[in-house]
Amino acid sequence: MYQEGVLYEGTGQYGRSTLRRVELETGRVLQLYALPPQYFGEGITTWGQRIIQLTWKNREGFVYDKTGFELLDTFRYSTEGWGITHDGTRLIMSDGTSTLHFWDPETLEEIGQVQVHDDHGPVARLNELEYVQGKVYANVWLTDRIAIIDPQTGQVTAWADLAGLLKPEDYTRQVDVLNGIAYDAAEDRLFVTGKWWPKLFEIDLITSGEQDGQGSDCR
Repeated sequence: MYQEGVLYEGTGQYGRSTLRRVELETGRVLQLYALPPQYFGEGITTWGQRIIQLTWKNREGFVYDKTGFELLDTFRYSTEGWGITHDGTRLIMSDGTSTLHFWDPETLEEIGQVQVHDDHGPVARLNELEYVQGKVYANVWLTDRIAIIDPQTGQVTAWADLAGLLKPEDYTRQVDVLNGIAYDAAEDRLFVTGKWWPKLFEIDLITSGEQDGQGSDCR
């Protein structure tokens, strides 16, 4: 997540999960809060002066003060926690299935949901989420693709194919799946990365043509 000139990151793994504020240009960690070791941290988003963070299987989330990372509250939810973003009115959360859940940002209670699909059927394994100009961008776990979703209907209106971003020399160290999306709304910049990736990419999506019933395919 990108705001006010810095990246906010939620990292995972038991015993290694953190909330971080990171300098965009250098990757330098400016501020860090370590989660207790029993939690596997997942997606984060902001709401006003708060940061909301999910955990994977604990079904428990955390609310922090945005400035000092002070833990303000905890809350429960009924599914796994994967990704979270907001559209200015509702929080939007993924749980690794084809469902997007909508939450009230003040009470953190579910107020609706939508099933994500393309013309071939449900699109499952929705992971990291980012709200970009009226659409939800969701990476599909274990792929190099991002689904661009109409949050009102759940229809995938386009696919972004990010295969080939990492070069062979980038694999000399441990790398894992694509799972990071951040959007700079003020400058209209889109950033992507992955678990243990050595690089963060700023990308432009270029439409490469219509694909039968799947919306535009972007690269």
